[in-house]
Amino acid sequence: MPTESEALAFEAGVKFGSLYHQFAGTPVSPESADSLATAMEEAIENQPYCESVTVDVKTDALRAAIEAGGADYTELTGEFIDVEIVLEDGDREARATMAMEDGYPLMRLVDVE
Repeated sequence: MPTESEALAFEAGVKFGSLYHQFAGTPVSPESADSLATAMEEAIENQPYCESVTVDVKTDALRAAIEAGGADYTELTGEFIDVEIVLEDGDREARATMAMEDGYPLMRLVDVE
């Protein structure tokens, strides 16, 4: 049987898998970034053990990608978002993040208390 901490770590992975693979490729522009971030947060917060989700869209990076391309939008990838997820189960809390590291959207369990 997994410990409460192990279960929360597993749940963090489930949340990130859902968040990233559900929304990667979504058309996004600086004008739609806030509403997309809200949709991502609210969708993942519906899942069990999820206390909060914070999605920070890097609008400056979006603008640069759009200027380099030929459209008025780009597709959402890990390079355009930083994410923090907080999970709770009883008296246990876990915090996990996603940010670019060496060109890859690294999802990391930060702590479990």
